[in-house]
Amino acid sequence: MKKIFATGIIGCCMLAAKAQFTYDYLRAADNYYKKADYFSAARYYEKYLGVADHKLKKEEYSPYTVPSSAVKKNKTPLSSRQQALYRIAESYRLLHDHAKAATYYGKTLEAGGGEFPLARYYYAVELRALASYEQAEKELNLFLDEHTAEDQYTESAKKELMSLRFIQTQLKKKDLKLYQVQKAGTPLNTEGANYAPVWLNKNTLLFTSTRADSLAGKHQSHVNRVYTAAVTEGIAGDIKALPLPQAGSMHQGVVSVTPDGNTLFLTRWMITGGKKVSGIYSSRKTGNGWSEPVLLDSIINTPGYSAQQPFVMPDGKHLLYASDKPGGAGGFDLWLAELDENGKPVKTVNLGEQINSAADEQAPYYHLPSATLVFSGNGRIGMGGFDFFYSKGAIDKWQTPVNFGYPVNSVRDDIYLVSRGGARNILEDVWLSSDREAACCLELFYLKKIQPKKLVSGTVVSCEDKMPLAGVTVRIIDTIQHKTVHTQTTAGDGSYSFTLDEFQPLKAEASVSGYSNGSLPFYTPGDEEAQLLINPAICLVKDVPPMEKAVVLDNVYYDFDKASLKAGAQTSLDKLAALLHAHPEITIELSAHTDNKGSEAYNQRLSEARARACVAYLISKGIDKNRLRAKGYGSARPIAPNANEDGSDNPEGRQLNRRTEFKVVERAGGE
Repeated sequence: MKKIFATGIIGCCMLAAKAQFTYDYLRAADNYYKKADYFSAARYYEKYLGVADHKLKKEEYSPYTVPSSAVKKNKTPLSSRQQALYRIAESYRLLHDHAKAATYYGKTLEAGGGEFPLARYYYAVELRALASYEQAEKELNLFLDEHTAEDQYTESAKKELMSLRFIQTQLKKKDLKLYQVQKAGTPLNTEGANYAPVWLNKNTLLFTSTRADSLAGKHQSHVNRVYTAAVTEGIAGDIKALPLPQAGSMHQGVVSVTPDGNTLFLTRWMITGGKKVSGIYSSRKTGNGWSEPVLLDSIINTPGYSAQQPFVMPDGKHLLYASDKPGGAGGFDLWLAELDENGKPVKTVNLGEQINSAADEQAPYYHLPSATLVFSGNGRIGMGGFDFFYSKGAIDKWQTPVNFGYPVNSVRDDIYLVSRGGARNILEDVWLSSDREAACCLELFYLKKIQPKKLVSGTVVSCEDKMPLAGVTVRIIDTIQHKTVHTQTTAGDGSYSFTLDEFQPLKAEASVSGYSNGSLPFYTPGDEEAQLLINPAICLVKDVPPMEKAVVLDNVYYDFDKASLKAGAQTSLDKLAALLHAHPEITIELSAHTDNKGSEAYNQRLSEARARACVAYLISKGIDKNRLRAKGYGSARPIAPNANEDGSDNPEGRQLNRRTEFKVVERAGGE
């Protein structure tokens, strides 16, 4: 009996101890969560859930597994198990650990997530980040069915659904093989976050990292600091901390250097009461190091709000940055400050609703060769999380931002980009940061897009019969710089073709002896991914014959003893109309001739009527009647004998004499 009693006492003690551990883990987790230490909170919630491991019941609220008397000295209200699940999911979401976040959001919903109406929304977002697109779409639709309020989450869920369609379109792009995306290896990427690349000089990359720093002193690991890396052809060498003063647990990073290399702007921040408060500072070059950073004044750093992510424009006179201060569209907006000759801000303006949305726009960067503003945002349709967008333009006028698409963007967060690409290929040589391959943090990536040559082709034909013209000289003219960029001769089929680095406004000019010159302007195809542009044919009109030189119009026939044109005559007259349209400066005489059968008076009247019929046809084709003169010559001007030498009839000769001709009789300006 004593043994049984003793065993019972031991069992109660063990239960009480277990309950105390359960309470301690949960209390620690709640405290860390309130302080926004999500990493520690997640660990202790997992400990709590592991100690109190049993099947959760819906609507269960009590965190205790033994009677309250076992832990009666603990008075602090604790989370329920459902709350613990939701908070661990939230912690991992805020730590950007999408896999664990999705797992715990799913468990929250399984346990009955009615008191956490946003659990399904965030579950869908995390599924999207894990590329589970069908399941994400299903959960978003369920969320919209359950969440009837017309609020920001409803709008965001609708945007997420559109983004899912955008993602699946991007993944099927035709030019994906042209991109090379490579995660940087060690020593650039190590444990912790590594992000915000910026070039200090030709071979030195600055970046921000939370890597453990042995020189930072005790308890100072995983603080954001600025580092330098020697980089050659995408490969990093030694990593060193930038000699930039940094005291205590202050975080600093995301830097930008003025064009002269003497001033560095940077973000400094601390996390107080679970909230990150940041400001922009400046530091001056001092020998081999940098001076103590100085906080910029209230033009940039509005009290009570955050300013961060400075970028000095290439002119050295303007500073781009992100801030959540009043006067914006919502969340973090992009702003532009004007700097005086000492680098001090003198005024600032919001970039406006063309760039800023109701959500966040951050990490501004300006690529001078292509006149392109690049930034990251989470308020527009995209791949998910923060995406890179670009906007062409200048300081006072920006175009509508465009998503770079996949694979520049991923379904995770993509933020901070720097490019050494040229004017026509900003993606030629890029460093960026993204958490696309990480469990939690941003990492550095190198990206390169190969630009294949663009092919332009076309043909040159005769306007008269649309037959290809060989041997035509085709010159390609740059219409912006007004210079010839390519010259070639058409092949036997009248074709020409050439390649370009990039489509641009051009003009093709075609010339060949016997024809008037022709030209054709052409531009960029409507399909941005197109690599081939097939131009319409360039039509050349035959040159104008010399003044007073008669030219016979082939196959212009009339009904017997009539002036009406027979079928087939129009083809030759259409060619003449084309010549007249191409040369509005000329006036012609159009004449009709007969053989010598019949009286002279009859032949004269018939030829005049036939000439008038041809003129009427040309007028119907838009030729001014004042440029046309009808003339009948009857049989007075034969070009072949009507009879043979022996007096017999000559049908071939008569055929040649029954003709229609034209000749140029006037040319504006004279000849």
